[in-house]
Amino acid sequence: MDINFEYYKIFYYVAKYENMTKAATALGSNQPNVTRIMKLLESQLGCRLFVREARGISLTEEGERLYSHVEIAYKQLLCAQEEIGKQGSFNGGTVEIGATETALHLFLLNALQYFRLEFPEIKIKIHNHTTPETIRHLISGNLDFAVVTIPFNLSETVSCNKIMDYNEVIVGGTQYRALSENILELKDLRNHSLIGLGRESATYRLYKDFFIEHGVDYEPDMEVATSDLMLPLIENNFGIGFVPETLALPLLEQGKLVQMQINCRIPKRSIQMVADKRRGKSLAASTLYKYLKKGSK
Repeated sequence: MDINFEYYKIFYYVAKYENMTKAATALGSNQPNVTRIMKLLESQLGCRLFVREARGISLTEEGERLYSHVEIAYKQLLCAQEEIGKQGSFNGGTVEIGATETALHLFLLNALQYFRLEFPEIKIKIHNHTTPETIRHLISGNLDFAVVTIPFNLSETVSCNKIMDYNEVIVGGTQYRALSENILELKDLRNHSLIGLGRESATYRLYKDFFIEHGVDYEPDMEVATSDLMLPLIENNFGIGFVPETLALPLLEQGKLVQMQINCRIPKRSIQMVADKRRGKSLAASTLYKYLKKGSK
């Protein structure tokens, strides 16, 4: 199907503004011409892209699907154009990365602080999601790369670079001090309120499998959206939970948390930097990616 790429540019603006006249103004064209080209595009694709309404237009299901691809492609072209225009003068540009809460706190925030000092003109946009959500956004082309917590099953189209390993510990508030005085079996934890990340997270899946391997069911009594919420809830005696040792250590030293011991090894975790092997990186994204990779060694 040989369709003029200019049609997709015009479609992008019409879909973005949901108005033919506004799109024409942004393009330096006129409304009849934009309407004519959109009818040609619909004809060549063999489907309706817009529903025309009194206040403007809205996308059909086919239009939404097309826009999800055109938006990514158009933004990539603009970034490439911007970088080439500035090539040889400075390493500017914008990088969009995905990150889990744990990856942010254990590695990324500190690394970005020093990166910004060295490359102040590179703009960074951080999208905070669970590992599965972040990987979906990466594969969809919405991110340049991602820094996530695993283990998690990854597609063959994704490349991985380990940033760091970290351990998790079981902790509770001061009301659980007596529980911390003995070595427990994993099944003993089910006698107490468990706090964990939601079932859409890689962490939930990890501990679900871990408990099943030991013949125990894992269903947190309280599920939270981010790891940031776990420590305050645990500290205030809402229950016990598995948290990164580095984040728990200050509260353990202050006596605000107590650590439980179990008779089996808690799964080891790691933070990995992942990228889609099918797509190249912009100069700005490549600069940040290499910097983080080097900083992890």
